[in-house]
Amino acid sequence: MPPLASTKAPDGSEYEYVTPHGYGQSSRCGYCGNKGQNQSKSYSYYANATSISTDFYQKLLDRSWRRSGNLMYRPNQRRSCCPHYTIRLDSNEFKPTKSQRQVINRFNAYVLGEQYIKETARLYPRSREQAKQRETEFILTERIHEAEYARLKTLPEPAHKLEVTLESNEFTEEKYLVYNNYQKEVHKDPPSDRTRRGFKRFLCSSPLRSTTMIDKNGREKRLGSYHQCYRLDGKLVAVGILDLLPQCVSSVYFMYDESIARFGPGKLSALGEIALASEEGYQWWYPGFYIHSCPKMRYKMDYAPQMILDPEALTWDTLDRTMLDLLDKKPYVSRSRELRGSAEDEAETNDVGSGDDSSLFGSGLPGIPTVSEMERFDLDEIPVKCWKDLDVLLQTTDLGGWSESSIRGPGGVKLMVAEMVAAMGPDCIPRLCLDFAEMMGD
Repeated sequence: MPPLASTKAPDGSEYEYVTPHGYGQSSRCGYCGNKGQNQSKSYSYYANATSISTDFYQKLLDRSWRRSGNLMYRPNQRRSCCPHYTIRLDSNEFKPTKSQRQVINRFNAYVLGEQYIKETARLYPRSREQAKQRETEFILTERIHEAEYARLKTLPEPAHKLEVTLESNEFTEEKYLVYNNYQKEVHKDPPSDRTRRGFKRFLCSSPLRSTTMIDKNGREKRLGSYHQCYRLDGKLVAVGILDLLPQCVSSVYFMYDESIARFGPGKLSALGEIALASEEGYQWWYPGFYIHSCPKMRYKMDYAPQMILDPEALTWDTLDRTMLDLLDKKPYVSRSRELRGSAEDEAETNDVGSGDDSSLFGSGLPGIPTVSEMERFDLDEIPVKCWKDLDVLLQTTDLGGWSESSIRGPGGVKLMVAEMVAAMGPDCIPRLCLDFAEMMGD
């Protein structure tokens, strides 16, 4: 078959360039610490992304995917010692708790200083109504910025200069120094685990294409991967790694210098990200996976109201006391399955067996089509990129062994493609381009 004449998807948009890696088991669980083939039960489907749009990644997030650098993965909650659940918070419904308000107020008081607070009260006195409103209302989108230098009155000078900026996700030495300090002091990582190369790959590499969009209210929103940088008196002291997507602010990672540990920087950054989602029209805040069995993850429940993604129906449920009680009783929970009744608990959801780790379709990964369902979809005309520097695309039918292979396996290129499509969703087929350029070389 001749190469495709166009490198655009049928709808005129750019293709989503991805490379399937396959379904597999990690050697060590990063949450409970279990290590070895007999203990660790951390299974995921993996794919590498070269270049994808923010709306495509938004769709993947809502199907239990996450990314680490350019590596994307979808965990198998059913076969995991520490099931990963996607959660999100509506920033417009969020109300800070008393302790969260105190964290913001204490940090603002430190940055501004007693002298500044007294002088501004004298030079710019509040009216009685303003004073009363401040006592009775706590508006997050105002208080979170209250001590930022760019928003202060010209005089007097505060005790400290706080600058918060949203910057590109490129590598800089000052960002690396914060990362190095954080991994060393907080996570106790050895030098070999906190290299510049690892930092670049983990937190400065992203497949998301940066762009802007105009929302329904006429506001321009930035889309892509960014670093939210916090500088105190000119020194970079914290960095939040964020993915700004059409409907959410997705928190990728947060790191800080030990010098500000006493101020609760993790809480400050979470509250800042929620405020960003609200004031710039993203609405939802995705704080990353929630792992109920991991005590270190319980802090995410301090931000409410949250919703949890049903791994089977891929619909959202309220993360309320009822759901938490279910998670207390058993590690794997699907609200839709609970509503259907326990009769399905032992039923197989795929028609190639269960617990077969040689194929995604036999793995029991929830929320994906069965092999029989996948056989209804045409996989023959998915574009394939084989050369880095040539705008020429082939099709899956041009791949060696394509016509002889089957999605029922064992192995083969057609099964490999079918697994990735199933994990991402068959509706993604028109936008996908398999990127094999790295494998093929120049």
